[in-house]
Amino acid sequence: MARRAAAKPATKAAAVRPPVADTSAASKPERAASAPKRAASEPKSDASKPKRASRKTTPSPETLTALGLERLIGLVLSETARNPTFKKLVTAAVASLQGPDAIAALIDRRLTALERGQGYIDWQKQRAFAADLDAMLTTVVTELAALDPRAALDRLIRFLGGANDVLGRAEDSSGRIHGVYERAVDAAASLIVDLPADAAAGVATGLVTRLGADGYGFVETLMHDLIPRLPEAALPPLDAALADATPPAAEGRTGGEKAWASQLARSRLVRMRQALADRAGDVDAFIAFEQAVSPEQPDRVRIAERLLAAGRAPEALDWIRRPQKRGPVVVTREALLTGHFDPDAPERARQAVEIRILDSLGQTQAAQALRWEAFGRNLDPAMLRTYLAKLPDFEDDAALDRAFDHAVAHPDRYRALAFLTHWPNSTRAARLVMAHRGSWDGSRYEILAPAAEALERTQPEAAAELYRLLIDSILEHGRSAAYGHAARYLEALDGLTEDPEAYRGTLRRLHGRKAAFWSQVRD
Repeated sequence: MARRAAAKPATKAAAVRPPVADTSAASKPERAASAPKRAASEPKSDASKPKRASRKTTPSPETLTALGLERLIGLVLSETARNPTFKKLVTAAVASLQGPDAIAALIDRRLTALERGQGYIDWQKQRAFAADLDAMLTTVVTELAALDPRAALDRLIRFLGGANDVLGRAEDSSGRIHGVYERAVDAAASLIVDLPADAAAGVATGLVTRLGADGYGFVETLMHDLIPRLPEAALPPLDAALADATPPAAEGRTGGEKAWASQLARSRLVRMRQALADRAGDVDAFIAFEQAVSPEQPDRVRIAERLLAAGRAPEALDWIRRPQKRGPVVVTREALLTGHFDPDAPERARQAVEIRILDSLGQTQAAQALRWEAFGRNLDPAMLRTYLAKLPDFEDDAALDRAFDHAVAHPDRYRALAFLTHWPNSTRAARLVMAHRGSWDGSRYEILAPAAEALERTQPEAAAELYRLLIDSILEHGRSAAYGHAARYLEALDGLTEDPEAYRGTLRRLHGRKAAFWSQVRD
């Protein structure tokens, strides 16, 4: 009974329900016939209308002008209440209406606060602190520099002078704060070179006195940025100031932190004088400064290059061939981040300069012998191309075949595969792959992946072999970050073999539980 009673309202509701339009097939022609009339009476929708609306809402001079002054003032005041950094920028812009002294006073107060600060700036405060510094620097560069460039320059130099104290009490693993100081260096250099020659010389020589407290090297970087750009008249007084500030060379071997600091300061100053000598084209002074800084391991390449440019090729050849003990190799930040460290790069650079010197002396055969030697050691394609270009007519084909034979027999088969792939010689590359079948290391993806892609069209069997190696290595070692690459390799492999399911079946048997991989594989 209860169930029937509950059903009655539904029945009643159905009785009073409004009639529904007929959606049967019989009514469709009528609707279709009326569609052209509606299309004719209604404007055609423009697919680009949303894009126009989007452009009209993007902040621009036109759209902001349309808002009106009062609305903009309200938005600015609201943002200043929320954003302390933005408030400082607005305050500086307002102060600019009163002249450069008002802006300078704002900046001086901030610089004084920085110089007196003692609290530690941990990682939680780092972002806000860096934004605050950047706002002050922006004020100097955009507001004060436009009204009084010299006053702006004085504040930039003062700011750089306080880098030791600020960075000494800040956690700056992200490099944000360091980046603000680097920006200040660029801004200061631009302002100095725009000064008259005597004023630029005065500022540059004044920076010399700040080098002693330049623990993070910002003033040193500024000096090296300035040397190629200063007016000629500013160079002699700068060199004299550097010479007066350079401490004497230590006699014999001395130890201790104080002696080491003195030697480092001397090296920095001598390097600046060397840069000045280089700017003036004084090769002998350049060599003397190089020997003063590094008497046991002077940079033969830099010396030889300058002697060669000065037309002193015999002396350059003597320098580039001088025996030298192998010292520490400088590793760049890029090499550390990418892991592409090449310990043979210094010797290759030295040999390249030697070849240039031999060519300038007309010793063509000796230069060619060095080119072939360099190619044979490193399989350098650029060196081989130059070698072939220097050969007499009709000798390059035989020499190229000899180079390919040498590459195939090279002890480093990965280097050989990279050379043959990029030359390119796909036939030889495929032979090399199949000759060492089963012994390639699938983790050498930086060599094998480009080779597989290059061989897909002309050498499918070798490409398939490399793709299988790459996939197996990724899955066997569980490199989940590379599962997407493995899925793409598997898709490419499907078009290279007659029975792709056989290999897929093997993968499912061995790695069927790696759901993160199989979720990226197309069926």
